[in-house]
Amino acid sequence: MTLQNRVTPWGAMIAVPDRGLFMGNRGCIHNDARLLTGRSWARKAWIICRTEFKGRRRELMAPGQYTELFFLDEATAFAAGHRPCGECRKHELNEFKRLWIEENRHLSPSGSLSIQALDAALHGQRLTPEGAPQVWQSLLGDLPNGAMVVTDGSDAAWLVLNEELLEWTPGGYRERRGRAVGERVSVLTPRSVVNVLRAGYRPVLHSSATAVFASP
Repeated sequence: MTLQNRVTPWGAMIAVPDRGLFMGNRGCIHNDARLLTGRSWARKAWIICRTEFKGRRRELMAPGQYTELFFLDEATAFAAGHRPCGECRKHELNEFKRLWIEENRHLSPSGSLSIQALDAALHGQRLTPEGAPQVWQSLLGDLPNGAMVVTDGSDAAWLVLNEELLEWTPGGYRERRGRAVGERVSVLTPRSVVNVLRAGYRPVLHSSATAVFASP
């Protein structure tokens, strides 16, 4: 049975056999039959985890446990509104949080922030009051590597990488096209996370993209 636990850049959950590079969760959003309940989240801490950590093994969608979600890569998880886990990705979370505070002073004027406050701030940028993904507008030339966008006239999500856009699919990035710096696009990655990427956080990308980043 292919479970409905693969997350798209829009934050939706689909049933595909691919697992991707990262796991994560938003709390328990499935029932005892391992089917989604219709809720998209059960807590504001949406995290990105390693798929292997200290030899732990889990039964996927066990009754009453958190719902294991899977992402193609970290850029996909960021677009969906997740942030690094504080246990299995502590180093990454510390770097993410440091840059988030530095680059989002208007959201953290004191210069310090609890993880609960960070999750609450991110949650305010994930969804509209109706529960749809929040998107915002930007010029392609203003976006850093790792941001995920939707272009005019396309239903696909595209990864911004150097001088190109790479089309997201559940199995990896496929079509490539040049990045027109003056093109206006809808941005899926939350604005505060884009600021983190612009400041130098380099998300782990699927091998179908590239392992080499240019400067943001």
